[in-house]
Amino acid sequence: MHIVILGPAYPLRGGLANFDQRLARQFMAEGHQVTIYTYSLQYPGFLFPGTSQYSDEPAPKDLDIKVVINSMSPLNWRKVGQELKKRRPDLIVVRYWIPYMGACQGNILRQVKKNGHTKVVCITDNIIPHEKRPGDSLLTKYFIQPVDGFITMSDSVQNDLRQFTNKPSRLVVHPLFDNFGAPLAKKEARAFLNLPDEVPIILFFGFIRKYKGLDILLKAMKVLKERHLETIPRLLIAGEYYGGKEEYEKLIQELGIEDLLIMRTNFIADSEVRYYLSAADFVIQPYREATQSGVTPLAYHFEKPMLVTNVGGLADLVPDDQVGVVTKPNPASVADGIEQLYKRGVAYYLPYLQAEKQRYSWANFSAAILQLAD
Repeated sequence: MHIVILGPAYPLRGGLANFDQRLARQFMAEGHQVTIYTYSLQYPGFLFPGTSQYSDEPAPKDLDIKVVINSMSPLNWRKVGQELKKRRPDLIVVRYWIPYMGACQGNILRQVKKNGHTKVVCITDNIIPHEKRPGDSLLTKYFIQPVDGFITMSDSVQNDLRQFTNKPSRLVVHPLFDNFGAPLAKKEARAFLNLPDEVPIILFFGFIRKYKGLDILLKAMKVLKERHLETIPRLLIAGEYYGGKEEYEKLIQELGIEDLLIMRTNFIADSEVRYYLSAADFVIQPYREATQSGVTPLAYHFEKPMLVTNVGGLADLVPDDQVGVVTKPNPASVADGIEQLYKRGVAYYLPYLQAEKQRYSWANFSAAILQLAD
């Protein structure tokens, strides 16, 4: 088949771009011809609170990536739509994660569908966004119309989707992020990152956004400190602020937990991801709301037990007291969960992690897309 992936990819950075590129490689390994159509302009500045949308890493040499879509230009949408209509790919796999993209993607796909040949399957990260804005529902309805079927990765997104359409859909678990290299010995990873060798370390990883609940985790660290435990873990915060930097810094000072934190609040390059995951004892996801999380399959790949809160689809992917612990999204519960992780120890969770991760294959994910297209 000729498959086009329409979504973020190099030179854009971040989890969606990594996902799309890994999926392209899976399709290619199965013998398909794959082209990625990505954005020359993905977001206007007011929608992007980070430092840069673009990667500093080398361009992938094995992928056919066309950097052609301007999310703000209707003339560009028509040009791209007409090009894809004429190319007549057998399948377009499109990413939908924010309603802002609904006008651009919906316009392009409407033109493509006029060729009477191309099928469209959407990988649906979110239907109802974490940060809501006026017009979200209208943009989502506009986007959905030319799509033939949907892949969702959590029950919560599947349920949200049913508020908009009854078109065919399949629920498939988020595959492992296995494209960051093999796990490293903890000692080697900590030496690379200049982290203390013998200190227990927990990890909060990824862009820092309000819905991810870093403030809950910071307050949980204060709870642990007040319990006067014999050993309190250090919290390694690895990821770029997406707003609220001053509020977090003020909260840290008010809580008096500076001595428990290791701050690496710059963007984490792809080449360094495995060092951060390998350096930690446990991965903490204290989200106050969620659909699914790309950090969970990352933790599975590096075989790191997790703490997640019981919001959205997080608990569905982390069997409690097997691959980690599930808590309520409040500081006391998160603190209890961190204590429970250390009481059990990594060795307790490891057999469950290794068994559970077998479900998260890219072959299963690509098969679900192709079956839905059929």
